[in-house]
Amino acid sequence: QAQLVESGGGLVQAGGSLRLSCAASGRTFSGYGMGWFRQAPGKEREFVAVIRWRGIAIGTRYADSVKGRFTISRDNAKNAVALQMNALKFEDTAVYYCAALRSTVLAVDAKLYDYWGQGTQVTVSS
Repeated sequence: QAQLVESGGGLVQAGGSLRLSCAASGRTFSGYGMGWFRQAPGKEREFVAVIRWRGIAIGTRYADSVKGRFTISRDNAKNAVALQMNALKFEDTAVYYCAALRSTVLAVDAKLYDYWGQGTQVTVSS
């Protein structure tokens, strides 16, 4: 059974940085798209970033709201994907979810993703 487990969330001041990690187990996700989504209280889940690879990273895509501040990357040795978040803003506060897609399409629609983690809370204080 494929499983995704997020870690690295926490409380940080505005302007600070956090690094989220998503550890995948139960199968290899080579050839999959691996994405990050977030959901703030009272809001819908929204796309943050996605990466696709076949042995090496072959594409990334970011939401406009995080472009230039967030970086998604893949650690093949650990079968994990990371999200480096810099210059954090109050509006980045949300539960962040890792997801996997059985395709190399750089999908932004959460409905297309096949596997999800439980989420990790990121709180940015202003």
